[in-house]
Amino acid sequence: MPELPEVETIRRQLDPLLAGSVVVDAWAFPSPKFTDAPLAIGGRIDGVRRRGKYLLVPLDHDGEPFELIVHLGMTGRLAVDGVASNATSPTEPPVSVSSWEESAFVPRTGHLRARWLLDDGRTLWFDDVRRFGRIAVVRAGDHGALPTLAALGPEPFDEAFTPELLRRRVHDSHRAIKTQLLSQRVVAGVGNIYADEALWRAGVHPASRRITRASAVLLRDAIRDVLDAGIRNGGTTLRNYRDAEGGSGTNQRHLDCYGRAGEPCARCATVLASQRDRRPQHHVVSAVPTQDTLNARTTPCRGAGAQRNARCHPRTDGTSAVRLLDCSSVTKLTGCGAAPSPA
Repeated sequence: MPELPEVETIRRQLDPLLAGSVVVDAWAFPSPKFTDAPLAIGGRIDGVRRRGKYLLVPLDHDGEPFELIVHLGMTGRLAVDGVASNATSPTEPPVSVSSWEESAFVPRTGHLRARWLLDDGRTLWFDDVRRFGRIAVVRAGDHGALPTLAALGPEPFDEAFTPELLRRRVHDSHRAIKTQLLSQRVVAGVGNIYADEALWRAGVHPASRRITRASAVLLRDAIRDVLDAGIRNGGTTLRNYRDAEGGSGTNQRHLDCYGRAGEPCARCATVLASQRDRRPQHHVVSAVPTQDTLNARTTPCRGAGAQRNARCHPRTDGTSAVRLLDCSSVTKLTGCGAAPSPA
């Protein structure tokens, strides 16, 4: 699913293309998720904005402010086709209102969910293979029909997103910290990829339910850093994501842990493994020591419950030791990550 960097990349591409245009016609796929599209007809577009993973297109309807809201879902793509009527092209004539249905500028993918004809002859279209996307037209700021948007946490680059706010919101819930990041209520725009990357950089275990003040500072900064890198790299393309120009992102070349199961951890050199956390139903990535590193990194067992998320195994010398299950458990020995905080 496109996260903040992918959506911001698309916003930056569409903003100069759409600002000042007027929607003169529209079509929507017959599904409640997309049928609001024609409500944008008659609106003058005042640029393109973003809130979390949502694209917000302000519309001026004869002085009344509205918003065209687009959520890309997992496979959605928003783009502009055609040539403005004030431009010249020997091969691509402008599209008139009467002929736009037959225009070659309208994609024939079989997955078109909405399209808007602009007053200069171009077409803004929304394509979504899996139909997890969403389109809505509402009065500006009235997001009651979109509860996830209405309940979003602060933007990660806003001054309001402080380490203390992050820590307080994490402690307001008993859920794992990664689950809370994915909920969008702690901070807007962070999804699976960038949550894993930020937690890895900050040394916070995804299953932790409490963080220290020092860890909150590290995590807040890590969230900003990984999102900023994602934006600068045009987003992360693992399978479906394409920007408004049809291009792929390059951030997948710079990931530290996401999608790197089976490869050595860049920080402690143990092997990264994808594990399913029992509480939050999502995959987390951690580094699992090999047998050789286990022999070097075990610590004396201090009895049942002495160390969470660890198992006690007999040593060859007859003593027992705690087997370290992931790189987050070996903080004191390798400096990599942090053990989950007690429940």
